[in-house]
Amino acid sequence: MTPTRPRVALFVTCLVDLYRPSVGFAAIRLLEQAGCEVVVPEAQTCCGQPAYNSGDRATATDLARAVVDEFLRFDYVVAPSGSCAAMISHHFPGLFADDPHYRGKAEALAAKTHELVSFLVDVRGLTQVAAKFDGIATYHDSCSGLRELGVKAQPRQLLGTVAGLALREMGDSELCCGFGGTFCVKYPDISTRMVGDKTKDVTATGADTLLAGDLGCLLNMAGKLGREGSAVQVRHVAEVLAGVTEEVAPIGMVKG
Repeated sequence: MTPTRPRVALFVTCLVDLYRPSVGFAAIRLLEQAGCEVVVPEAQTCCGQPAYNSGDRATATDLARAVVDEFLRFDYVVAPSGSCAAMISHHFPGLFADDPHYRGKAEALAAKTHELVSFLVDVRGLTQVAAKFDGIATYHDSCSGLRELGVKAQPRQLLGTVAGLALREMGDSELCCGFGGTFCVKYPDISTRMVGDKTKDVTATGADTLLAGDLGCLLNMAGKLGREGSAVQVRHVAEVLAGVTEEVAPIGMVKG
């Protein structure tokens, strides 16, 4: 039986840790507002997705084993990233196909691992937030969150309760931005074309802010928008939902 105030381990993710810690703090605020006790395990490391996608199963398995050992003791594991959450919940068990002991542990961990916004809505039953954000936003559906975890309606539901925010859908919100982890390194020309198509869709909405739930996608799109000289601001959805946008500049910009 899950306690009314569950102990939730925040899987921070490498990109949030290194590039955008404010996303992690926003996630903690949201989880606490949803009635959770939040713990940030100090021994956490990469989920192993870059190694996994590159075919380095040995390294991916070593990293997965460390994550299992550190996170299995909590009621839930939540990540502000669809790709990392999907790696743990969908791919960890398969890494231990020949290890019955860790296979069972990985399956148990997978069953209680969630992407942040879907956890808030689908597990904790959150229906609204108290945040305020003046502006027009458009939302990009990141591939892993959408296709592996079914994250689509949940962020829009909560964004619809943010005071002052108007949500304007882009032409194809489900189209990949071209980041794809190691994909953008292996196929830079294709990746650049894809993110260019995405920024055209963003610009066409007339929105002043671009939101998404995966920092990799956000860094990729913010970089392209910046190179194009666009004034569109880019933020992780957690920052808007948690009401911390006055405290931190948009991605790629300096707070004035």
